[in-house]
Amino acid sequence: MSYGFSKEKFKGEILDHIRNFSRKTLEDASPQELYQAVAFAVRDVITDEWIETQHAYNTKTPKTLYYLSMEFLVGRALGNNLVNMGIMSSVQEALEELNIKIDINKIEDQEPDAGLGNGGLGRLAACFLDSLSTLSYPAYGCGIRYNYGIFKQQIEDGYQVEYPDDWLANGNPWEVKRNDNAQEIKFGGTVRNYMDENGRLHFVQENYDSVLAIPYDMPIVGYKNGFVNALRLWDAEAPQKFVLRFFDQGAYEKAVEQQTLAKTLVEVLYPNDNHYKGKELRLKQQYFFVSATVQQAVAKFKRTNPNIYMLPEKVIFQMNDTHPAIAVAELMRILLDQEGLTWEDAFDITSRTCAYTNHTIMIEALETWPIDLFQKLLPRIYQIIEELNRRFCMELRDVYHQPEHIIHNMSIICDGQIKMAYLAIVGSFSVNGVAAIHTEILKNNVLKNFYNIYPNKFNNKTNGITQRRWLGHANPELATLITDTIGDKWYKDLTHLKKLVPYSKDKAFIEKFRDIKYNNKVRLADYIKEHNGIVVNPDSIFDVQVKRLHEYKRQLMNVLHILMLYNEIKAKPNGNYVPRTFIFGAKAAPGYTRAKLIIKLINSVADLVNNDPMTKDYLTVVFIENYCVSNAEIIIPAANVSEQISTASKEASGTSNMKFMLNGALTIGTLDGANIEIFEEVGKDNIFIFGLTCEEVLNLYQSGQYNPWDIYHNDSEIHSILNLLINGALSPKNPGLFVELYESLLNRAGDNLADPYFILKDLRAYHTAQKALEYAYLDEVTWNQKAIINTACSGKFSSDRTIKQYADEIWGLKPLKIK
Repeated sequence: MSYGFSKEKFKGEILDHIRNFSRKTLEDASPQELYQAVAFAVRDVITDEWIETQHAYNTKTPKTLYYLSMEFLVGRALGNNLVNMGIMSSVQEALEELNIKIDINKIEDQEPDAGLGNGGLGRLAACFLDSLSTLSYPAYGCGIRYNYGIFKQQIEDGYQVEYPDDWLANGNPWEVKRNDNAQEIKFGGTVRNYMDENGRLHFVQENYDSVLAIPYDMPIVGYKNGFVNALRLWDAEAPQKFVLRFFDQGAYEKAVEQQTLAKTLVEVLYPNDNHYKGKELRLKQQYFFVSATVQQAVAKFKRTNPNIYMLPEKVIFQMNDTHPAIAVAELMRILLDQEGLTWEDAFDITSRTCAYTNHTIMIEALETWPIDLFQKLLPRIYQIIEELNRRFCMELRDVYHQPEHIIHNMSIICDGQIKMAYLAIVGSFSVNGVAAIHTEILKNNVLKNFYNIYPNKFNNKTNGITQRRWLGHANPELATLITDTIGDKWYKDLTHLKKLVPYSKDKAFIEKFRDIKYNNKVRLADYIKEHNGIVVNPDSIFDVQVKRLHEYKRQLMNVLHILMLYNEIKAKPNGNYVPRTFIFGAKAAPGYTRAKLIIKLINSVADLVNNDPMTKDYLTVVFIENYCVSNAEIIIPAANVSEQISTASKEASGTSNMKFMLNGALTIGTLDGANIEIFEEVGKDNIFIFGLTCEEVLNLYQSGQYNPWDIYHNDSEIHSILNLLINGALSPKNPGLFVELYESLLNRAGDNLADPYFILKDLRAYHTAQKALEYAYLDEVTWNQKAIINTACSGKFSSDRTIKQYADEIWGLKPLKIK
């Protein structure tokens, strides 16, 4: 598929854009202006296929997926689109023929990462969209067009400081505004009910405030198939943006007040919710994009299908985690209040149209809302949830004969809270986990009561990543080597990488693989020198932990282990040590004080070890600020070691583990999430597993017998490094800075265990695994053989496989053929 690419036309469009929009010649254009010109020219190439795909939607009316997610961490679009369109080399040639001195990589660097996500949840959603288009499944990704993303992270004096991420400052050349699909979203007010002449009860929301949801569509390009889906992002506007009479009276702020309030809805991802206004804004955001999507989807369905009872045959709403769970109640509202259906028919349709993906086994992360806030903001939606819960509890009592304490525990509304995960489960026909062990824990522990009632709803869909971005674009040298060796079918079927297994014994291939890894390490070292001012040794082990900062992911254990190594070198300065470079990247939620303190600790340890003459040749610690997709594409291909060290039973799946594996990094990790399935694929000799199992962790929680003071008193090395947290060595000007971390590891907080993520319990085993890893790295050939095996065995972890399973086993989607 050529995507109708004409090099001559493409060059002309670049020149025309610079002339018409920048009022400059090619020679005078800035790098940003060149990027804009290239992006618009590429979008023009995409547009015909985008129109054709939409035409097939309209004429063939296939069943369509609406993938509801608060996050879509899509990264930069230009390079990914060029890879998927198969025109990267043609565009490079066009730029050379135009005598543009900046290469395509530098032009790509002008594009900001889209501020639409934060962690693995959002990146998974982005990979899924790529696979949906590549497999030709009709789908929309549906979310919010955040003006400032979550935040731009800067490290100042070792601390995380948050700044607005103004990613739309220069506009977004990939988006198309669709005013024709605007939807009204209602908040607050009261609900009036009345009986019609036929005895039917009607509900009308009155005296409400409203905003308009305006969709912006971004193309999601399939790999060399001409299929283009859309990522639909909703922006907010006031129904009346500007009130002239207020302005004429001199009330200038009041004239634009409603527009300002509307825009507040879409300013940032995950506003701080440790206060009432923050909670209110989060709930508004969730209802805003869900209501807009559900309204638009039902309206689109009705244009070609007058029979609303056929909705489940043509529409599927997949809720990506608990944030969009309100879709269940919103669809019920539309079917009851607008379509006039009975409760029984509305619930039957809803529960065959909605599906729910759970991404957490941490009870505290299963979202809840205070009744008073919810009822005030969404009065009609609350009434529906209340009735849904009444009927559900009645069913538990009368049909399933559950005891009252179980009914209480399963109730959607309970103890002054609305439990959104329970709403999603009750209102969906499918509930899936995202790794085999995660799904088993859901069934046997976290959601055991629901599994006992609805066993057929529960299923597993192990997460995946798109190889087109995470190998094809992020690691072009390795992608080329693989293609030259086994062909290019792996771009659409990652299981073809198994053909690399014999090459793990081929001397020439091993050397090429080694050289590519080294080149990637040099590229990352240059990035670190430019951004951090730190010189790192490319011959050292690049040991990388990049992911969201959370205590269960145990960045704290990683940095405590670095202090163990530091103490070892200080005690025996003439020993033989393997040089190590430890690389961190992570954002902590603005209100997550302890996570931000761990970032400070990492940077304080970096100051200590990087500047100590006795250790600086063996230990280097780097914290890369503002971790995002674009710098992940530099970091991941350079990694020798992938840190996947979450407390067993806490990580639902993980996807960074898959990206590192695909790029030839060896995993050091616990038997948690998808690590277990990686272990099964690569075998015990090609991964470093340590620590407590999920069962052991859960038993420790249940017994409450764990006492970290025993470890502190009996292990002198651990005793020593913990004392570094309180003796001022890491913070001479503020000796008490890290006392909170010390206390969290040793002392109980209320009813919670001390060291609730078992950092000290696993630390010695982690240290032993790290020593085995160092020893293995000394044998260069064997290490590279292990790395090749990791790449070769990563075929299972393609998001294409995951999406095909969703399509076949949950959604009932079929590929849509286009001309």
